[in-house]
Parts: sequence; C-alpha cells; structure tokens
Amino acid sequence: MLEPSLDLYGQAFDEVENLLKELVAKSRARYALIIDLKGFVLMHARALWAPVPPSLDSFATLVASNYSANRAIARLFGEDGFRELVQQGEQIGTYMEGLGEHALLVTVYDGSANLGRVKLATRETAEEVREVLDANSADAPAFSLDDGWAGEAGSLLDSLFGDGGDS
Repeated sequence: MLEPSLDLYGQAFDEVENLLKELVAKSRARYALIIDLKGFVLMHARALWAPVPPSLDSFATLVASNYSANRAIARLFGEDGFRELVQQGEQIGTYMEGLGEHALLVTVYDGSANLGRVKLATRETAEEVREVLDANSADAPAFSLDDGWAGEAGSLLDSLFGDGGDS
C-alpha cells in the first residue's frame, strides 16, 4: 500500500499548520500546501477569501509528477534539480520550494498577490518548516493497548449489552 513518506503529528503538526497559515497571510496567496513526492497532501491552508480549491488530491499528484519531471530535466544538464519552480498563467500561479528529500511546499497565488512577495514568504516559510521537520524527525509515537484494556472494554460491553449469560 502506498503511504505518505512524511508524518506530521503533535506539536510539529501544530507548528507547521501555523506556519502555513502565516504564509497565506504574508504572501496574500490563496493556498499553501505541503505535498510529498508520492503525491499526497500532507497539510494545507486556505485564505479566508479564497474560493474552494479544485481537488487537492489530483493537484498534489500532478505537482509531484511535474516536480519529478523537472528534476529529471535538470539532471540532463548536470544539475541536481531546479532551485525555483514557478508556473504562472493569466489568473493563477504556483511557486514550489523543496522541503528535503520527501516533500514540497507549494504556494498557489492569483493576480492580487505579488510574485516577489510570494517567493520571499515561501522561501522563509520553507526554511522554518525544514527546521521543525529536522527537530521532530523521530518516529511517530507507537499506539499500544495495555493488558487492562481488554478487561475494561469487556466490562463496558457487558454493561451495555448484558454479560451474554441470559438466553
């Protein structure tokens, strides 16, 4: 089964979520997303005024594919990758920053946002997100149930449905 290559949880999740919200506010962008290179949306933020985005799952898959294709093009010329990936249409643009080996920070902006401001804010946020990820690179906490759990769950079920002795 294909799974995201990066897990954000607990305090790290909260910190990165706040950074994305700040990015959207500072850059005046519509959306900010963290997407892993497999095409999963790991988290996103949306400006209050922004319209509902298109399917984020489809968007993430296309962005990850595009990033991989651009990286392959850069390697043809002896580069590890391109430092900037900007796409700009008449109404909408995207700006991408790498977050290490597994993820991208993608900012989606429209004509009301200045590209220079978007780049600057995205670069600053990417650095802050990298710091959070580096500081929280431990594995996710393991979920386990202690021995008493089964007995407590059984007692709860018995109290709800009876102990099953009555026929």
